[in-house]
Amino acid sequence: MKKFILLCQLVALSFYGIAQNKMLTMQDAMSNARTTLAPENLSQLQFLYGTENYVYAKRQANGPVWMSGSFKGKEEHALLSLAQLNQKLKAAQQDTLKSMPMIQFNQGADWIMNVKGAKMAFNPANNTFKTLLSAELAAKTNVEESKSGYVAYLDKFNLFVSTGKTAEQVTTDGSANIVYASSVHREEFGISKGIFWSNNGKLLAFYRMDQSMVSDYPISDWTTRPVKNVNIKYPMAGDKSHQVTVGVYNPATKALVYLKTGVPAEQYLTNIAWSPDDKYVFIAVLNREQNHMKLNQYDAVTGDFVKTIFEEKDEKYVEPLVPMLFLKTDPSKFIWQSNRDGWNHLYLYDIKGKVLKQLTKGNWEVTEVKGFNPKGDQLFYVSTAESPITRNLYLLDIKSAKSKRITAGFAVHNTQISSSGNTVIDNYSSPELPKVIQLVEVSTAKTKVLLKSANPLADYATVNSSIFTIKSDTGDDLYCSLYKPVNFDSTKKYPVIVYWYGGPHAQLINNSWNAGAGDYWFRYMAQQGFVVLTMDTRGSDNRGKAFEQSMFRHAGAVQLEDMKKAVGYLKSLPYVDSNNMGLFGWSFGGFSTVNVMLKAPGMFKAAVAGGPVINWNFYEVMYTERYMDTPQENPEGYAETNLSDHVGSLKGKLLLIHGVQDPVVLQQHTVDFIKHAVDKNIQLDYMIYPGHEHNVIGKDRVHLYQKVTDYFMQNLK
Repeated sequence: MKKFILLCQLVALSFYGIAQNKMLTMQDAMSNARTTLAPENLSQLQFLYGTENYVYAKRQANGPVWMSGSFKGKEEHALLSLAQLNQKLKAAQQDTLKSMPMIQFNQGADWIMNVKGAKMAFNPANNTFKTLLSAELAAKTNVEESKSGYVAYLDKFNLFVSTGKTAEQVTTDGSANIVYASSVHREEFGISKGIFWSNNGKLLAFYRMDQSMVSDYPISDWTTRPVKNVNIKYPMAGDKSHQVTVGVYNPATKALVYLKTGVPAEQYLTNIAWSPDDKYVFIAVLNREQNHMKLNQYDAVTGDFVKTIFEEKDEKYVEPLVPMLFLKTDPSKFIWQSNRDGWNHLYLYDIKGKVLKQLTKGNWEVTEVKGFNPKGDQLFYVSTAESPITRNLYLLDIKSAKSKRITAGFAVHNTQISSSGNTVIDNYSSPELPKVIQLVEVSTAKTKVLLKSANPLADYATVNSSIFTIKSDTGDDLYCSLYKPVNFDSTKKYPVIVYWYGGPHAQLINNSWNAGAGDYWFRYMAQQGFVVLTMDTRGSDNRGKAFEQSMFRHAGAVQLEDMKKAVGYLKSLPYVDSNNMGLFGWSFGGFSTVNVMLKAPGMFKAAVAGGPVINWNFYEVMYTERYMDTPQENPEGYAETNLSDHVGSLKGKLLLIHGVQDPVVLQQHTVDFIKHAVDKNIQLDYMIYPGHEHNVIGKDRVHLYQKVTDYFMQNLK
């Protein structure tokens, strides 16, 4: 009997050990990381407008129920079930629903929801529904409503404005060449849309882009028989760029004017803003060289240029990303974001262009402005003041220019603020905390935890990475994240994979769950017996102007130097097999990866470059000329970075991957590289993903990462 009991105990212990040491599958690492293996969450969490109450959708046996709670309340209560919503819909003679829709409770007194394709507003005070957008209108392109009930949209390339009953055609010459009411300048400079309603919703500013002078570029649609050619407009560095103007339309009078933004026609019209009284439109006008910005004021009725509020110049480049923000308390003053002192900060201006004060200051970046409190005397913003790898919410007193930190903990905080400004939903994580959601009382800093997620990987054989810094040649801290192999043995030597990006507007490492990575592939590779290092080199985001601009005119150069530092660090580790090291990057990271394989041959035994820029002559005007100047101005820099001309230096295995429909980094890059390799009898590996653009997403992402994994397994182990 004792032997039997002992045997049972041993079996139980063995099963427990297995349960605590499950291995991630590729499906787990790439897909389930965002679903079943993601940290527990409160779905669609938001504030109930006009209150300090929070609302979220909770799964129950009969379907999701909207739950509500408050800082002081001890228990949550059901706010709205599907049955209750259908009862309200039925009473209002609307169609009932089979599933609970997403609802916006924080946009105003009405609850906004999508009902069978139509956008509806429910007023809980009087139990009435109102159609904001019919299903027909909601299905149009670039739809945007105004506060006055107008709706702007695109149809067959032209701009229309609807009152809900009738629609007025604003433009008539829209085409593939003449683009209206859409994002322009290839969505650089913070541009994400082309429709800008005035504050009162009675006037409409919109982009008009003439790209007839830009060469057609063929993208093949392989789903047809025979293959169909689809042309896009793609202005390459040094070539003709499109020309943009801004129109202003008055739906009441049907008057249309175009702002007199002047010449040259090849300039960038960015960061559009309306004056508080809707009499003027402000545009940050940037020259094509991108080293001189003028914040200009235009009359919204006549289109006339009024004046330049102020100018910004930089010997390398100026990059305005955020429109001016007028004070609620004084319409003659506004806040402007600039990195003129080396870091992105907030400046208070008057409308005459005088700097009244610098509101934030230090060797750190303001990364987001959340908005004013109701009085308008304080401003919420997010910054890296604590550390480049954390994000915290601060409250700025505009009069004194003093800031108060609202969130606590060395972590990455994502926040929502109640309409009163008194309470914050703080959703944060760190490498040790998968997710914590709490309420924070702004005045007292008291907190109430709503959710503390358990570790979704508790049953898996994986440990967190270590985050640390190494020094660049210039003394800058370079952040790194390192995973050791599972069942690490310090007496063994392990192969290495390094993943990086290294370019502007990207930061790979932060002090959040999974070190900021959105999937578990690094952990998966550590389970396969690899040391995995991720790093942010010079050129990457949120480290100040000098850190980013260090790559100016010589893309890849500082990244290569920083990679040499990282490799030196790896070689100093006694458990690293420096003869079996692999490098992986995508897009700019793909460019940097190929660059290293050619400029430092032999440093890595194998590499994978996805969607890589190979020749900056083939890349778009706006991005390339900002960081490289034009090919005519910087022939040496473009020659250095034309990687096809350096293919003969390749030593080691290289896999190139490209989405066949990529409209960002055109497939011509890798095809050109392969042609040069063939000419020099250099062997390469190549994988394409038909139907995918710049990123391979969806179910095929598992296939992509299996391909990458297999390549490193074959060549490094």
